Amino acid sequence: MMNSLVKNLWGFVKERQKYLLIPIIVTLLVVGGLIIFVQSSAIAPVIYTLF
Repeated sequence: MMNSLVKNLWGFVKERQKYLLIPIIVTLLVVGGLIIFVQSSAIAPVIYTLF
């Protein structure tokens, strides 16, 4: 499922030449991954003080 999502997003960006979307998508993925990582780790207090 994730593979098809990435393929669809890349096809959209490539076809419409919306290369400005790439940094936005990467940022959203990093923030989402950080939120998932922080939910169950000891580093949570450090991350919460940064934001």
